[in-house]
Amino acid sequence: MSKGNHSSIIAAWISLVSNVALTLLKIIVGLLTNSQVLLADGIHNAGDVIATAASLTSMNISKRPADEDHPYGHGKAEVLSSAFVSIILAIAALYIAYEAVMAFFEEPRPASYIALIAAVISLVWKQLLYAYTIRIGKKVNSKGLIATAYDHLADVYASIAAVAGIGLALIGEAYDIHYLAYGDPLAGIIVSVLVLKLAYHMGLESFNILMEKAVDQEQLDEYIALIWSVPEVKRIDRIRAREHGHYILVDVRLSIPGEMTIQQGHDISRQIKQVIMSKHPDVDEVLIHINPWYAS
Repeated sequence: MSKGNHSSIIAAWISLVSNVALTLLKIIVGLLTNSQVLLADGIHNAGDVIATAASLTSMNISKRPADEDHPYGHGKAEVLSSAFVSIILAIAALYIAYEAVMAFFEEPRPASYIALIAAVISLVWKQLLYAYTIRIGKKVNSKGLIATAYDHLADVYASIAAVAGIGLALIGEAYDIHYLAYGDPLAGIIVSVLVLKLAYHMGLESFNILMEKAVDQEQLDEYIALIWSVPEVKRIDRIRAREHGHYILVDVRLSIPGEMTIQQGHDISRQIKQVIMSKHPDVDEVLIHINPWYAS
């Protein structure tokens, strides 16, 4: 296992253990203090446990080498995991919104300092987890780990709402301001919209990769420039590139002088492949088809 793969697996395990611990903390404190927002956040966290477990499983699958049934490797396993996380986030956002709206029609429940402390612990813990996992995820280009990081970010939003809601309720009780108790459900609605937006962008990215969407033109231009750096290349007939999970596949058709031998064509292909992959470590395969070129 490479150093990058090892660090991404460690980050996923830290996320999983943290999510389990935070789920238990929020649900237990939520039940003991009768805190609706903390209990809802705990149920949201329970969904994160499932999402992180799926991400961890997908990362193990995606690192498997290509085989007879999967000649292009297993990279899209992480993309499927990312799509799965986006669905869980969307469901959690709708659930938070539903609970928040229903709270407006109920008598506000008394707030608790213990619930506030639990929400603050969750906020700080999740912010640290987000910063850690997004750094590792982007470093090793792990779609599953990046999805987990954004899941942590969604939890940061939810924890901010919990802190704000419980804090407003405590202020309302201390100064006998009844309507401040409804700051909790209002904050929940705002957070649900932010989480739903995050889920949409994650799901759209996963969908584009699964549908073989091409990489952006700027990245494609970088590959073209590297191909032209090989002097024997006379024409680039076609070039395509697509993401396949945590790596990229490049497909090129180009022309070289027709009088060159098969061995020379092979050496040129290998040179092009090496120059692209050396400059772009995220490129896992460069497929090259050579056509003959004549001056006339």
